[in-house]
Amino acid sequence: MHAWLTTGDRARLLARETDLNFLPDSAPGSRAVPTIDVDATTTYQQMVGFGAAMTDASAYLIMHRMPARHRDALMLDLFGRDSGIGLSFIRVPMGASDFSLRHYSYDDMPKSESDSALIHFSIDDDRAEKIPLLQSALAINPQIKLTASPWSPPAWMKSSGSLIKGTLLPRFYDSFSDYFVKFIQSYGAAGLPIYAVMIQNEPNFEPEDYPGMRLESPARARVIGDHLGPRLERAGIKTMIWDWDHNWDVPQSPLDVLADPAARKYVQGVAWHCYGGDVSAQSKIHDAFPDKDAWFTECSGGEWATNFADNLMWNVGTLVIGATRNWARGVSLWNLALDEKFGPHKGGCRNCRGVVTIDSKTGAYTRNVEYYVLGHASRFVQSGAYRIKSESADTTLANVAFLNPDGYTKVLIVLNKAKEPRTFAVRAAGKSLRYTLPAASVVTLVWS
Repeated sequence: MHAWLTTGDRARLLARETDLNFLPDSAPGSRAVPTIDVDATTTYQQMVGFGAAMTDASAYLIMHRMPARHRDALMLDLFGRDSGIGLSFIRVPMGASDFSLRHYSYDDMPKSESDSALIHFSIDDDRAEKIPLLQSALAINPQIKLTASPWSPPAWMKSSGSLIKGTLLPRFYDSFSDYFVKFIQSYGAAGLPIYAVMIQNEPNFEPEDYPGMRLESPARARVIGDHLGPRLERAGIKTMIWDWDHNWDVPQSPLDVLADPAARKYVQGVAWHCYGGDVSAQSKIHDAFPDKDAWFTECSGGEWATNFADNLMWNVGTLVIGATRNWARGVSLWNLALDEKFGPHKGGCRNCRGVVTIDSKTGAYTRNVEYYVLGHASRFVQSGAYRIKSESADTTLANVAFLNPDGYTKVLIVLNKAKEPRTFAVRAAGKSLRYTLPAASVVTLVWS
């Protein structure tokens, strides 16, 4: 068995440890330590992967603030499986978010003018930075799946007449749906297949100073069921539609969409963010609609929480372990990269942290705690793996296990939430071993 360790005191950072050996399992009465039982014959959801968002800010920094040698090293570090952490689940904002240098959509028009036929639609804003970097990422890791969300449709589609605030005007439901068709087709023509779309980032929130839109569940159901779903179907587009793309604290909103028969036909899954509620909400939806998948699509760290050990434990425990144990097939954090001033951004979060920090003067990059959080899963759990059964009576040892697509490689991620080291046993297929995990630390164990 191979072991990789990250400790809360940063003494070990995704570091390879001494290999371990399974031995024939001892008699139950002789076990004096907690045991994690792994059963590869019991499988759950199939995984797509782990990753973060290629925001405008991230793409701008990687493309324009890094010398080629640093850029190439970072891309391999993020997306390479042998040379890096193998990120494979990447979210792309459709147009501007708060992490953009300016506010824009793919079909901006002068005030009081509209473009219902989308004659002026263009993704040219993405061609300088986002598209070439995504092409490079896919060349490094062809298993990457791209998902996309708009923060706002074009201003002329909205009640506010602005990218900021407002809601979608019903007379533009068809144009809004065609906006997705054109986006998917345009990215596809650039060699970037879009795996799934969400029709609105955080539809229960209207930001004050960056693009956003409120889109309540009845409107989302109507757009998906009567407009977007049929249009994708007629165009022969296989891209999936996910609802919600917002926090765990309002599970009733996606439940209401899924209760609509027309929308339910086209909704493949529900996407979640971390900024409110509890991760168990994902299981509430799964229990009600077990044929609909869960996807975790956004969470950001920032200067409001700077303790490495605490961040390591929360992110691994809640997202890598918690989200997947609550049925998530993919886990994506927010910005891949930000600079030393937590930007660039235009409105919104002023102290968010990227997976890496790029020095805007030198182009050197620093791996943040989120890098190690993702790496403990993304480097070892391959696309197509299944979550498998893992159980322990000790609640301080949070854990999740996977079976890789080869059918015999197992991955077990264990988090020690205690304030002292914990020795535990791993038992699988009639054999067991012991491992001592330092306090506030995470280990990934891999064996065949």
